[in-house]
Amino acid sequence: MNELLYGVAYYDEYMPYERLQKDMEMMRAANINVIRIAESTWASEEPENGVFNFTHVERALRAAQAAGISVIVGTPTYAVPPWLAAEHPEIIAVTPRGQGKYGARQNMDITSPAYRFHAERVIRRLMECVQKYPNVIGFQLDNETKHYNTCGPNVQKRFVAYLREKFGTVEALNAAFGFNYWSNRIDCWENVPDVTGTINWSFAAEFSKFQRTLVDEYLAWQAAIVREYARADQFITQNFDYEWRGYSYGVQPDVNHKTAARCLMVAGCDIYHPTQDKLTGKEIAVCGALCRSLKNDNYLVLESQAQGHVNWTPYEGQMRLHAFSHVASGANSVMYWHWHSIHNSFETYWKGLLSHDLQPNAPYREACTIGADFKRLSGKLVNLKKKNRVAMFVSNEALTSLNLFRLPDGKTFYNDVVRWLFDALYEMNVECDMLFPEDENFGDYDVLLVPALYTAPRALLERIKAFAAAGGELVATFKTAFSDENLKVYPETQPAVLSECFGIAYDEFTVPENVGVTGEALPAGPASVWMELVRPEGASVLAHYNHKFWGEYAAVTENAFGSGHATYLATMTTPECLKAVLERVLKRAGVWGVEQQAQFPLIIKSGVNQAGKNVRFYFNYSGEDAAQAYLHADGTELLGGEAVRNGDTLQFEPWGFKIIEEA
Repeated sequence: MNELLYGVAYYDEYMPYERLQKDMEMMRAANINVIRIAESTWASEEPENGVFNFTHVERALRAAQAAGISVIVGTPTYAVPPWLAAEHPEIIAVTPRGQGKYGARQNMDITSPAYRFHAERVIRRLMECVQKYPNVIGFQLDNETKHYNTCGPNVQKRFVAYLREKFGTVEALNAAFGFNYWSNRIDCWENVPDVTGTINWSFAAEFSKFQRTLVDEYLAWQAAIVREYARADQFITQNFDYEWRGYSYGVQPDVNHKTAARCLMVAGCDIYHPTQDKLTGKEIAVCGALCRSLKNDNYLVLESQAQGHVNWTPYEGQMRLHAFSHVASGANSVMYWHWHSIHNSFETYWKGLLSHDLQPNAPYREACTIGADFKRLSGKLVNLKKKNRVAMFVSNEALTSLNLFRLPDGKTFYNDVVRWLFDALYEMNVECDMLFPEDENFGDYDVLLVPALYTAPRALLERIKAFAAAGGELVATFKTAFSDENLKVYPETQPAVLSECFGIAYDEFTVPENVGVTGEALPAGPASVWMELVRPEGASVLAHYNHKFWGEYAAVTENAFGSGHATYLATMTTPECLKAVLERVLKRAGVWGVEQQAQFPLIIKSGVNQAGKNVRFYFNYSGEDAAQAYLHADGTELLGGEAVRNGDTLQFEPWGFKIIEEA
């Protein structure tokens, strides 16, 4: 990438009247340099079976080319046209809720032969149409792809074939999943039952893993088609999304982004987040870290909000703040969904950059400022690289397992434990990468955090153990190293494999009711969600449970192991207690630096630009004026051009920020 991309999704098909040239003029005035088109409008591009009409696609391409605007073309396969569902009703996915009906998007069986035939045909015709346009810089495969919980007879047949290839014999399958329980034992492959009725979470979790492989295969299939037409200078990406809690929250349950991204040239994502008084930057940071870590490289933000939900209408300055927050996380693009607010149907109130009157407004005027900044500073901020020393290990399998074996409060899930750790680091101004089970580079980091790794093969646990033995600082939470890769509880001292590493053991656990956490080195506070009754076996106890009957057990421990240390959190503590634990770990690892002199809502991010210079971003995630001493080497503030020296006081307006390039 040779410049920062600033853009919008654009739908000429949705416009209430002719205004293509006006839109392009307004985009150029805002220094918008890229649009994304075509991914949502299969029915317009193929209005009836075998009849293709790319009028709107080519209108947008020609107008953008004339305006000097680049284009990302999306394959239009995530929302099927009515004629296809009518001719091939089998393409609508069967889910655990039964046979789906036409109407919503993303309701198809991505393995359906009929769907694949028609999807491939429209992709090829679209590619033939757009390949002559020089302003097409890349392609987006599908849109926020998932498996949509497809589980019809054809999918279950494939699942049985997958099990047969993986386990070889029904005896091995029975042993792996403990099918002796409740007479679930299988006598032959033909009698493998419908997984949607199972009470065996090992079986259910394996099906979820299998469903995620369907996404890998589907995106790789699309990528192979697109590569036949793409030029050498065009990229292929996908807009991965995240667990949705009304906004982007954490690891996506239905896709293994790490393996699905193998077919992509550039990782991409959609990140949505609260604004107004709830704008913290945490979602930008955690989802950005997840996307950046897929290829350990820069990534594209293909969708974020301009106005979005009615309760997201941004305060002045917030759009600019979160645009540069994406860049500071390593993004090479910020693109809004979408250019204009739609006048009908499901997303009427998911507002775009322009409101329904299509006139310049406050968000558009702020976008003009952002676009000018991006254009002026692109050479200094594009391809910004990071070298973080802290990583967090995340696992789709652990996420699935805690969705099945739920924590007792019914409202705390895997991503809540991830965010408990990540948000504490974020507020302490500690930047963090993500590691996945497929990664081998644990040794690139000084600190490794492992949230609730409920299920893991012995070999993975041995790798985690080796990280600490080799001198790393390991931090793990409750619900780690409890079951094997098949969700069978390890029949040994818990935490399995890691007991010696942490210097602890436990065999009892319960729900904390009126239980505190107390220790000389840590702030006191309540224990919540889950508590393991940990016995130290060599570990130092940082905190016990404050309770008449549980007081003998440890809540937080640390242990010297090999050349490193291992810290264990046996319960969910307050954020203040967690930060105190992490401070000990970070200082011991030599990661505690000048950034830790500042705390949220003053957030500091760093990177190295193409000139090899350090770039420091200071963000004020607050509606109040703020001041902060500049903590880094002398440099130049890029937005205003002023010289900045170490120790100078930086003044921030509400939602303001500074960018300093060191000399």
